[in-house]
Amino acid sequence: MIKSLPIRIRLTLWYSLAIAATMFTIGFISLWMVHRAINDLENEELQQRVRSVRRFVESRPAGETRAQLHDAITAAYNVSHGNKWLQVIDEQGNWIYRSPHVAAAYPKLVLPQQAPAAGAYFTYTAESSSVRALIEPISIHGVRYTVQTGLTLNKTLAILSNLRMQLFLLITIGLFVSSLAGHFMSRKALKPVAVLAAQARRINDRNLDIRLPVPRAKDEISDLSQTLNQMLERIDKAFASVRSFTGNASHELRTPISLLRTEIEVGLYRPRANEEYRAILRRLHEQTVRMTGLVENLLSLARADGGAETITIAPVRVSVLFSQIADTWKSTMNQAMLDLCVETPENDLILLCDFQDIARLLSILLENASKYTPPGGVVKLKAAVDGECIVLSVHDTGIGIAPEHKLRIFDRFYRATPACAGVPAGSGLGLALAKWIAERHGAELNVTSNPGCGSCFSFSLRKTAPALADIHAICAPTAEPEVELLSSARSPSRAS
Repeated sequence: MIKSLPIRIRLTLWYSLAIAATMFTIGFISLWMVHRAINDLENEELQQRVRSVRRFVESRPAGETRAQLHDAITAAYNVSHGNKWLQVIDEQGNWIYRSPHVAAAYPKLVLPQQAPAAGAYFTYTAESSSVRALIEPISIHGVRYTVQTGLTLNKTLAILSNLRMQLFLLITIGLFVSSLAGHFMSRKALKPVAVLAAQARRINDRNLDIRLPVPRAKDEISDLSQTLNQMLERIDKAFASVRSFTGNASHELRTPISLLRTEIEVGLYRPRANEEYRAILRRLHEQTVRMTGLVENLLSLARADGGAETITIAPVRVSVLFSQIADTWKSTMNQAMLDLCVETPENDLILLCDFQDIARLLSILLENASKYTPPGGVVKLKAAVDGECIVLSVHDTGIGIAPEHKLRIFDRFYRATPACAGVPAGSGLGLALAKWIAERHGAELNVTSNPGCGSCFSFSLRKTAPALADIHAICAPTAEPEVELLSSARSPSRAS
């Protein structure tokens, strides 16, 4: 029920409950302390009366008879204690002194041998009055006496009753005032939150550049504002990335689709010879392959962004990986009049990775090298040991990358330079996909390049014991169709 109330009301209720509990506790403790203080004062006065009787009896002669002691104490105490609750009894039960109040209200006698040695306090009612009494034995000149004395509690009870009433009124007024103060303070404390909520309602997908005000005070409200602003910044970047991605993807797909439509319309315009139809189909096939590669890369990046891609880490023999990739790319390099070199150390290298993903990454790098290396150049696929890691790299003797483009070549749809003559431009997605594959393996895709001197792309993976390599030997050949598909999809480029 309370959880359904507004937070302002809940804060007021909790604040009021806390104040009420505190005030009731303080009131109860105060009442108890006052009652205890009064009780201590009453006990002290009763003990003082007992000491007074002791001193009086001790001052009398030792051989004095009971009658003489009675007459002496009566003459002395009737004046000062006649209206008090006081009686003195010897061990035979004879009255030594008895005030009129005790005689009328408390006729019961307690002999000295019956009284507790340390004395006893008790309360009784006499003549509609509550009395706080003390019974204590004393021994003087070898004779034991019992002193019984008391105080009326009417004044004490009146004081306590008045105090309870005053505390009740004070707590009631304090609770009412504290509730008003709690409500006011909750409104004051939550006002910055209301301002933030009003500002946040103004923000939509068309004005994500708006930021919430950050209070100067270093408190929870400022932390909330900064957190929301950081979230808005991430959302703004995500929206910008989605808009850019959608626009670039639409632009990249528009060109091959337009070419397909044009070729089909030209082919249908009039009857043609078989060779002309074969040429048209060949061009249609090239555009279809290009679109297939683009769509594959788009789907891969979309799955990567959505976290739907999974990897299977297993021991992979570098020689098997390089052999399959080299067989796949041999004909492509020959057609481009490039020399493909594969270089691995003599010892058997085993690395931990996802075979399909690493094959795809290396295929993207090899395709970039084949596009940007002039005929007669060299493309090198290399593996080298670096401590507990294996560095895989692709070197080429191509046109290189200008320094101003190095920081952006891994951005999606970014193309720094046009492709070599006769090679269609890529989509700008290949290197973005390659970087993502390296990162999910815990590696970083690095590039070193100088214009006109070629480029080198490299990344490091953990190595493992050669005895585990045969685990992956059975499933390794299944990667060949994937590599062939990547080699035929001509989408990545040097800056793709």
